[in-house]
Amino acid sequence: MNFESRVLPELKLALAQFPGFQLEANLEGSRSMLSGPPIEASEHVSTTSRMIRGGAGEMLVKIYEPANRTDAKLPAMLWTHGGGYVLGHPDMDDVLCERFVQAAHCVIVSVDYRRAPEHPYPAAIEDCYAGLVWMTDEAESLGIDVDRVAIAGASGGGGLTAALALMARDKGGPALIFQMPLYPMIDNRNTTASSYEITADNATWNRTNNVEAWQMYLGAGVEDHELSPYAVPSKADSLAGLPPTYTCVGQLDLFRDETIEYVTRLAQAGVDVEFQLYPGCFHCFEVFVPEAEVSQRASQSYVDAMARALNP
Repeated sequence: MNFESRVLPELKLALAQFPGFQLEANLEGSRSMLSGPPIEASEHVSTTSRMIRGGAGEMLVKIYEPANRTDAKLPAMLWTHGGGYVLGHPDMDDVLCERFVQAAHCVIVSVDYRRAPEHPYPAAIEDCYAGLVWMTDEAESLGIDVDRVAIAGASGGGGLTAALALMARDKGGPALIFQMPLYPMIDNRNTTASSYEITADNATWNRTNNVEAWQMYLGAGVEDHELSPYAVPSKADSLAGLPPTYTCVGQLDLFRDETIEYVTRLAQAGVDVEFQLYPGCFHCFEVFVPEAEVSQRASQSYVDAMARALNP
């Protein structure tokens, strides 16, 4: 059976209409595909934008919080948007961040980290770590409870989440109680069975996209043995000491096998981990077809997981 024939019926139309990303041939055009019209902001969530110091100069962050909050300190989450390290912007996750705020009654800081190839590794992870440090340093002004801080992101943002958890562990902070790297991009080797399986041009993220994105992110001429786990989280020698974790992936996602390996290694390292595998689902299925029953089930599952983690 080929890739398309295995996709759930309720997801097939979106897949048939997706033109595919062309990263090397048309990077700006691919970036524009993730720039939708502005959303109507929720009346229950207040959203502000600020410039803070990133890894190198000023960086935009978007801050989401309950609109009618009291003086009580709230849990917090740092969010990193997806896009294979080369695409995306915090604006594309406004609806999801608002949903997290309402479900978990938390403050979210979403970072506009620098993207490759203009800014290859380590620019993005340096920005994410700077955002996490700023968020916790500004806990008083943001009304944040520093004993309830989590990190999360999807796809490339999931890879940055996994890298950030390693960096925070190794640097001795900021302290994290939870991480949620959703279907994360964490292995540059492209040697898994799922990496060879998902090659269709209209796949929402295929092998060609992944090879090109990693090359843009890591730069030319880098030897694999020289790569840091902060660049490629799958290279981490140990996952011990990481915070409790939630992740999920579609069975027809190129990242299926590296996610499963990551989950296995977390469990073997004694890290509490919850994992969901969705048959018939491709990369970012719940983003491309949010109204589908499986999409609603998947997104509700990870939103609920974050709410539980931040409100123990």
